[in-house]
Amino acid sequence: MVQGRSAHAAKPFTGIDALEAATHIMGALYAWRPSLARQISAVPGIGSPQMTIGLVEGGINTNVVPDRVAFRLDRRMVPEENPTLVESDLRAVIEGAAPAFPGVAVEVRRILLAEPLKPTEASRHLGAVIARHASAVFGVPVATGGVPLYTDARHYAAHGVPIVLYGAGPRTIEEANAHRADERLPLDDLKRATVAVACALAEMLRPA
Repeated sequence: MVQGRSAHAAKPFTGIDALEAATHIMGALYAWRPSLARQISAVPGIGSPQMTIGLVEGGINTNVVPDRVAFRLDRRMVPEENPTLVESDLRAVIEGAAPAFPGVAVEVRRILLAEPLKPTEASRHLGAVIARHASAVFGVPVATGGVPLYTDARHYAAHGVPIVLYGAGPRTIEEANAHRADERLPLDDLKRATVAVACALAEMLRPA
């Protein structure tokens, strides 16, 4: 959050424009963002870390200098990254830009830490079994790979449970129209994916 001081728009110089300061800070973050492309995960499909400013709120009215602006950003980590260093780097960019506006107070608050899933021997085995049955059901090769998505399955992985994310339907975020109008999943794909998972479970739970 960026905290300034409100003022009448007739005399904006008597206040401290939080929106102007926030814009400068966000500009610094966007200027820093391309550096994330230098690191590419060894997990196929994950790619590089990402950063998106997805929500901006603030201001009082058209004729008032904004006294407070809050923005939220999403910083996606790859499995090889250290969450502590990731947060430290973000804070350094923000804290480096803020002094350009004396009198502005900046508060950085972590809302959620979602550590990325990391492949394990058990998860690779589970993925291979599901991929084999999915290939048979769909009649096309289904391979395993990484996807740069957020998932609550990380809570199970943190306790040693083998985790595989198996999504029915379109194979890419773009094909699924994810987080856009008409995000979709063909029902026939869902039915066949259910069969694939059932067959995988039947195989893995079969008595030795």
